[in-house]
Parts: sequence; C-alpha cells; structure tokens
Amino acid sequence: MNRIDSRFAELKITRRKALIPFITAGDPSLEASVPVMHALVAAGADVIELGVPFSDPMADGPTIQRSSERALVRGVGTTQVFDMVRAFRATDATTPIVLMGYLNPVVIRGVERYAQEAHAAGVDGVLLVDLPPEEAAEIRTIFNAHALALIALAAPTTSEPRLARLAREAQGYLYYVSFAGVTGASRIDTGSVLERVAALRAQAAAPVVVGFGVKDAATAAALAPCADGVVVGSALVEAIAQAADSDAAAHRATAFLAPLRAALDATAVSA
Repeated sequence: MNRIDSRFAELKITRRKALIPFITAGDPSLEASVPVMHALVAAGADVIELGVPFSDPMADGPTIQRSSERALVRGVGTTQVFDMVRAFRATDATTPIVLMGYLNPVVIRGVERYAQEAHAAGVDGVLLVDLPPEEAAEIRTIFNAHALALIALAAPTTSEPRLARLAREAQGYLYYVSFAGVTGASRIDTGSVLERVAALRAQAAAPVVVGFGVKDAATAAALAPCADGVVVGSALVEAIAQAADSDAAAHRATAFLAPLRAALDATAVSA
C-alpha cells in the first residue's frame, strides 16, 4: 500500500473528504515551490498534485498555461521537479505526491528511467493527461513495478465502455473532470456531476475525486457529497502567482486553502 492508498484509507475511517491542491512546479518561483507545498499540507491538503511544466499543456486553461510558461522560462523541467519532491520529502514522509503532466517528457526521458527516478525522489503517482487507457498498459506495468500509481482521468464525454474500463483499472484515485473543457473554466453543472460521480464510485476500484472548476469553499462543499475528494488548481495557482517571495507565496497558499478544508470538514460532519 503506497501513500495514496494509505491516505484514502485514513480518510475513509474518519469520514473526511480529500482536499487535493494543484500547483505548477517552479511557479511563482523555483525557491517557493517546496515552502508552498509544506504550507498546503499545514492548511489541510491530503494529497498534492505537482504540475510538471510543459510547452503545450492542451488540457489546461490560461492560468495554468501561463504558470507553466513562467516555470519553463526559469528552467524547470523533470529533473528540477524530482529535486523539489526530494526536498519536500526531507521533512514530510507521509503526504502523497502526484505528478500531473503530459506523456512527452516521460517518453523522452525513457519510461523506465522516469519511473525509477520518480520513485527514488518520493513520488507516489503520475497523472498523464494525454495517455489514453487503450495505450496505458505498458507504462502502467513499469510504473507499478516502481510503486507508482498511474492516475486516470474520466470526463462527462467518456463513453460507457471506456468509463467501465477506467473504473476497473483505477489506481490511487480516479480523477473525474467536472465538465468538457480546460482547467479553470466555470461551467460546472453540480447536479449532473453529483449523479455521474455517484454512479462512477459504485463501480470504481479506487476513490473518485472531482476537479476542473473547483474555485472556492462553496464549490468544494457542493461537490463533496458525491465524491471522495476535490481537486483545486487554477484558482490556487492564480492566488499565489504574484507573490513577492517564498514566504508570501506560502502565506497566500495557506489563506486560500484553509477555507476549503473547513468547508469539506463541515460537509463531512453534517453527513
């Protein structure tokens, strides 16, 4: 059982919902990334998704695209991301870390080498946005050999046969995209999401979390009843984007995330 599985097992026992913040590695600065990660944990994060900067982030909206561009200008790539995780692990051995990104950097580095280095750094899972399930078997096998979960995405447009496959093969958690579009948009039909995720949870081999469009405590609380957790990305990335230094970035991260934690916990208690 890796850190992701352990964390969700703990959450199930305590009847709490997972809060999963996303930040782009290297933004608002290279030096701020690890302090921000620690601040997020202190504010109640259960899992951290660390975005790997990529030159063509096709699933991401303008906010995360710009953060990725800024990080690339600073020279942040896979090696630097692994270094950040390693530095984070020096004082946090328990919080799960999932790298979120695209297939190209993995293939360029070599899947076996990538998996070895990710595991050695302390990564627990990888979510590759552009890896379809029909082509994932070989990469999943290599990742699993190095104790890495291959996190999958499902969306409102996912066909029923593919949805069943994703549910059956899910590892770590299954990430349900709340609407068809890019990160950061505001088009959540809460009723539709609640219904779809409830059905997905009934058949999934792993917990189901909801992301895309989660902007604040109210959104998180509205989605929490149907899911095992929520992912917040663009709104958090935007909140810390203009921080002057590491301390300011960490403070902004804490101020942003704490209300979402409180809202999720209130939802769990009322349930």
